[in-house]
Amino acid sequence: MSRSSPCPTRKILRPQIMTEELLLLCGLGLIMGLVLFLPFSIRWVEEELEVFLLIMGSMAISVSGLWSWHLVHEALREPIKISSAVLLFGLLFRYYRDKIRTSVSQLADRMGPKYFLFALVAGLGLLSSVITAIIAALVLVEVVSCLRLEKNRERLLVIITCYAIGLGAVLTPIGEPLSTIATAKLVAQPYNADFFFLGRLLWPWVTAGIMLLSFLAIICAGRDANLEKSVQEDHPESIKMIAIRAGKVYIFVTALVFLGYGFTPLINRYLINMPKSLLYWTNMISAVLDNATLAAAEISPKMSLAQIQFLLMGLLISGGMLIPGNIPNIICSKQLKIKSLDWAKFGVPLGLILLTLYFILLRLTFGSS
Repeated sequence: MSRSSPCPTRKILRPQIMTEELLLLCGLGLIMGLVLFLPFSIRWVEEELEVFLLIMGSMAISVSGLWSWHLVHEALREPIKISSAVLLFGLLFRYYRDKIRTSVSQLADRMGPKYFLFALVAGLGLLSSVITAIIAALVLVEVVSCLRLEKNRERLLVIITCYAIGLGAVLTPIGEPLSTIATAKLVAQPYNADFFFLGRLLWPWVTAGIMLLSFLAIICAGRDANLEKSVQEDHPESIKMIAIRAGKVYIFVTALVFLGYGFTPLINRYLINMPKSLLYWTNMISAVLDNATLAAAEISPKMSLAQIQFLLMGLLISGGMLIPGNIPNIICSKQLKIKSLDWAKFGVPLGLILLTLYFILLRLTFGSS
């Protein structure tokens, strides 16, 4: 009886599979590097960031081999609500511009700059879960343009408030896509997540963060609310410019959908199997990737409540570090003409400080679970 010999097909297939996986990893890694660094080094990329991200997202889909009509349909459908809101509120704010500016100025004078800035950050942060992060960001843009802060201080205030909006929007499923997906993922046993599940789970961490950011806004924005030239020019925008900005937001969100889908193989193969503490820091990639996509891949009903809190807080904070990280960043940077490097100069250090602070507190509260 002859001895069976090993199948030669397996010997051929295994190196081939390893080679394909290595090429996939290298390709997506290169794309991630380009997304992270080119906006800070090439002027065209900075000026046409949404087009650049769309190209990178398309490349990521191609490298991953995930092109499908369903994906294209999803990418074209997803930005409609956001870009429509930007267009609608841009037109409303243009029409009621003088009344809004007068009201904001009067309220700031009555409350005083410090109390007004605190109320602005805390109010938009806490209300974003009800009015949605999109509306909160649009209100922020209009209010900030009325305050006439000096340019650098205005940027700081916007970035801090976008962090607060990003945190607060998670408290209900209507606040932002991440909270919608997280609630849907946890609706089964053992959590049976309802409308207020994330609010009950995260409110101490979110509220504390929003209050801290509100105090930081007072320190960073300075004493006066009527200083030099604002980031936004003091004249009403044309309807054409409002429409163009809404179109750019549409392209931006489409690009993020492509990037999220394109990096799905990398997320599924490597990220979700990491220890939770390591995953907390690795999730800093949500500064450039859609954090809703990461939440969809990582969160599971099999996780403990501590693990869920750990992951969500890491995603929420990281989303504020760079412009592509969340919707408020995108809207405010486009309307107030804040460049990627200007955002990163303050957004990244602030994000690292918050991530470290929350990491320590979460570990002290829950241990390494």
